[in-house]
Amino acid sequence: MFTDTKPASSQTSASEKPLVLVVDDEYGPRESIAFTLSADFAVDTAERAAEALAKLRARPYAAVILDIRMPEMDGIRALEEIRKFDGEVSVIMLTGYGTLATAQQAMLGGANQYLRKPPDIHELIAAVKKNTSHTIERRRQAKMAKEALDLNSALKREISEKQPQVWQARAAVELVHDLANPLTVMIGYAGLLAEEANDISKKDPERAEKLKGYSSIVERAAEYCHHLADNWRQTTRKTTEFAMLDIISVVKEVRHVIFFGNSAIEVVGDDQAWVKGARFELARVFQNLFKNALEANATKVEVRIETLGESVEVTVADNGIGMDAETVRNALRGGFSTKPSGTGLGLSICRHLLGVHGATLALESVSGKGTTMKLVFPAVPE
Repeated sequence: MFTDTKPASSQTSASEKPLVLVVDDEYGPRESIAFTLSADFAVDTAERAAEALAKLRARPYAAVILDIRMPEMDGIRALEEIRKFDGEVSVIMLTGYGTLATAQQAMLGGANQYLRKPPDIHELIAAVKKNTSHTIERRRQAKMAKEALDLNSALKREISEKQPQVWQARAAVELVHDLANPLTVMIGYAGLLAEEANDISKKDPERAEKLKGYSSIVERAAEYCHHLADNWRQTTRKTTEFAMLDIISVVKEVRHVIFFGNSAIEVVGDDQAWVKGARFELARVFQNLFKNALEANATKVEVRIETLGESVEVTVADNGIGMDAETVRNALRGGFSTKPSGTGLGLSICRHLLGVHGATLALESVSGKGTTMKLVFPAVPE
């Protein structure tokens, strides 16, 4: 089994009340709602939309309770303005009977929920609890995604400025590069887990099975990250330990864990193909090859694995946009990428790891017709 990792902490600690803004031009309803929520939330108020917008720009609220009927700027217009600078905060619209259709229209404009005015106390508290939780989760995921983009930008600058040639420096940036994919998987599945947990009622066996499946994927991706980090820590102390392994099982594991079981990736050929190597290092190779193919707009990536005499041949063929001859030469040289967010390290990592395994890598590509990568490993008897 993969090693356990603790989930990242939420933006709001257990002792800190989520911040909620109540916006209503009527004093009585505004203060009544604020008082009702004050036991569970840190409540702020505004009597005009302009005042509310200024407060929302200044502080990260977890939820906004917004009346539709207000002078100067109504709730629908205020919602439009909020969504221009904050797509994560939950907005709960308050509506009277006569504006019910307008409230439903607001849901299409970015509102998260609407309640009739005056709201039922229990319904109000439940709605705010649910929506503040969703906001905190969305902000957490957005923060992690931004950090990943910032890290990638910093990595590209380092490669451009320093052009590291020493293995120790290169290993560091390779580690960051390879951690990006499984960490993204963990973020995605953590979001799915949160959504299921928010929706689950008492005991729902089918949904419980979903949660178990998602949890298993997160656990396995976490182990992959742990291995990469540990491999870097130990790189100057010991050589990688090789063992007999079925390379087909490695390919299928990468497809399932790192690429969400993507149906575009097809594995054909032999049922088993045995080589001597390190499971996680070969997983890094296929992670990079599949990622490159899918980012080249491939809708089909065929992985053909065959044992031919004393060799195991792995052919990864995609129907993506392909490359011209000059781009192929640059890609094989390393440190080159046609992708805005690319680092050009992927193929360099593959070539290094395959070389350690005594394997070779050949690349053929035609612009507009796709790319074929051929890997040849020394075979070992079962």
